[in-house]
Amino acid sequence: MDKQKLEKTANEVRKGIIRAVHSAKSGHPGGSLSAADIYTYLYFEEMNIDPKNPKDPDRDRFVLSKGHTAPGFYSALANRGFFPVEDLTTLRHLGSYLQGHPDMKHIPGVDMSSGSLGQGLSAAVGMALAARLDNKSYRTYCLCGDGEIEEGQIWEAAMFAGARKLDNLCVIVDNNNLQIDGPISEVCSPYPIDKKFEAFNFHVINIDGNNFDEIKKAFDEAKATKGMPTAIIAKTVKGKGVSFMEDQVGWHGKAPNDEEFEKAMAELERAAG
Repeated sequence: MDKQKLEKTANEVRKGIIRAVHSAKSGHPGGSLSAADIYTYLYFEEMNIDPKNPKDPDRDRFVLSKGHTAPGFYSALANRGFFPVEDLTTLRHLGSYLQGHPDMKHIPGVDMSSGSLGQGLSAAVGMALAARLDNKSYRTYCLCGDGEIEEGQIWEAAMFAGARKLDNLCVIVDNNNLQIDGPISEVCSPYPIDKKFEAFNFHVINIDGNNFDEIKKAFDEAKATKGMPTAIIAKTVKGKGVSFMEDQVGWHGKAPNDEEFEKAMAELERAAG
């Protein structure tokens, strides 16, 4: 898929996020929108997956460690064909399989239930180790939040991955610089993020996480890296694609009202060209 098609697809993913959160009247649009380009590249370009066979034992694995940004994950899965796009508007509704956080037992394409912050990377490391022990070639990808990496369990998992030289593991940190209580640098700064992962024996790549050229180059470099896991530190804009949500901490976990929904969708329609 060329860059223009990826950008159009990411725009559709963003529309799905806004529709889902608006319909639910709750959820997390900010971090879903910042990671929309990462989700899009993973599911439409990078990962070896098949929507018709979501449990293929040889598929690449993905763990959303920052599980609250499920609206972005679900929108990517739906647009990729794992389930109907129309179902996104059932997000968080009573009886819907699209819960507020990813559920591997009920949602096609979800490899790991997540939501308790800090725990997803441990699961991803286990998957990467399993692939090695089973002599399988699948890769494991894990998306973490920059606020989430304040959790100690992240660094225990990173230490293990580095010590075991799990070069089939790729960690992506969505570095939008905002968490629920404000800028990460003020709440409990994890900076410098790149140096920390380097200290845990990761190959580290710093990119603009909303630029598909840089995203492609980073994932290609990660696949070519042998003998150590890779961490991609993706600098992004929280709320990316919706002007009044961009870089605003208040949109971490708030749904747009009807007027805001119309404004956001109009912006995304214009962006679609």
